[in-house]
Amino acid sequence: MPGAEALGAHLATGLTTVARCWEVRRKDGRRFGFTDHDLDLSFDDLVFRADTGLSAAALQQGTGLAVDNSEAIGALRDSAVSDADIAAGRFDGAEVTAWLVNWADEDARKILFRGTLGEITRTGGAFTAELRGLTEWLNRPVGRVFQAPCLSVLGDAACGVDTSDPRYSVDVRVDDVTDGGSLILSGTDGFDAGWFQRGRVSVTTGQAAGLWGTIKRDILFENGTRQIDLWEPLRAAIAAGDAVTLIAGCDKRFQTCREKFDNALNFQGFPDIPQEEWILIHPTMARSRTGGSLR
Repeated sequence: MPGAEALGAHLATGLTTVARCWEVRRKDGRRFGFTDHDLDLSFDDLVFRADTGLSAAALQQGTGLAVDNSEAIGALRDSAVSDADIAAGRFDGAEVTAWLVNWADEDARKILFRGTLGEITRTGGAFTAELRGLTEWLNRPVGRVFQAPCLSVLGDAACGVDTSDPRYSVDVRVDDVTDGGSLILSGTDGFDAGWFQRGRVSVTTGQAAGLWGTIKRDILFENGTRQIDLWEPLRAAIAAGDAVTLIAGCDKRFQTCREKFDNALNFQGFPDIPQEEWILIHPTMARSRTGGSLR
C-alpha cells in the first residue's frame, strides 16, 4: 500500500501514532532531519532527530495563490542548526519538506508542506524560522527587460561562459586579511589589474567555506600581490591560509563580452537600443546631423 494510503488507513482507525518530520536541504547539499517525536525516525536515507527540540506552528494553506506559511522553532545545537551557520547565511533559502508520519510504521507517511526557509531569528539559545510555501515564487516579477547592458549573470545558462576556465578563474590561498577586511593574495600572475573587479570570490576552506562575495575592487601591486575588496564582508571570518577561488568580473557591456570573454553571440543585452533621453533631443542638439546612425 502506498505511503499516503497507508497513513490514511491508519488515521481512519481513530487510534493514531503520528508525528511530524522535517527535512532541511541547504544550498550546499547538506541535509538535516528533525522530528517532534520523542525518538529518532529514519526514512529516505535520512535520520530525523528528536533531540533538536523542533516544533512547528499550524500550517496555513489555501487553494488560491496565497503563500502557504508557517514557522518552526528549535534549539541551536552545533550538531544540527548552529548559531554560526545561521549567522553565515548557510540556511538562507534552504528547501524544506514536512511529513506527517506514522512513527510505528515509517513507510506510512504523507508530505504536508514543501517550501523554503525565510527569515531566521535567534534568541536565548533557540531559533525561529519562517516557512514559505512554493507559491512564494509566484510573487517574483518576470519578463524580459530591454536595456543596453547584459541581463545574464556571468556563467549562467544564457551566458554560457565556463567560469572554471583558467582564463577566467584561479585558485589561491589568502596571504593576509587587513583590518578593513581586504584580502591580500599572491599567485595570480597573468591576470591584469581589475580583471576580477565585479567578479566573485568563493571560499573553499576555513570557517567561511561555501560562502562567496562580490568583488568591489581588484588592485594589483608591483610586487605581484593582489588586494581584493568586497562590497560586503562575508558572514563568517576569513583567515590567512584559507583557500579561495577568484572569478573574473563582467561589467555587462557588449565590448567586454566580445573582447574579454569572446562571447558576443550570447550577449543578452541590446547595445543599440536608444537611451531614454534620445527622443527628447532636438535636432540642433544632436552630435551628428548626417541622417545616419546616432551611435
